[in-house]
Amino acid sequence: QVRLVESGKGLVQAGDSLRLSCAASGRTFSSYAVGWFRQAPGKEREFVAAISRGGKITKYGDSVKDRFTISRDNAKNTVYLQMNSLKPEDTAVYYCAASETGGLTPDMTYDYNYWGQGTQVTVSS
Repeated sequence: QVRLVESGKGLVQAGDSLRLSCAASGRTFSSYAVGWFRQAPGKEREFVAAISRGGKITKYGDSVKDRFTISRDNAKNTVYLQMNSLKPEDTAVYYCAASETGGLTPDMTYDYNYWGQGTQVTVSS
């Protein structure tokens, strides 16, 4: 069992930066690939980024590529999502998730076994 807690929610302006953190507790964190997803009101949950167990391989959704960076510190049981050049369309609840068997950097919600409660990010224009 893994418990995930996101932090770093905020209200920012377009063009600003924000860093989200996902702290894990429970079983060995390095055993899991970790992903970030987001969900805006009335929309489906969208893949944002994923990072492999060792942290060497990453994958990004097309809408955030070149603006967001995912990283992890297994010694601290934490995954980060650095978000730069934020846009109003980035406004959503952001979730981190952990995957036991979904491959190196899974990008589908059904590949993930554990989810955090989500954190709100609002970008004003």
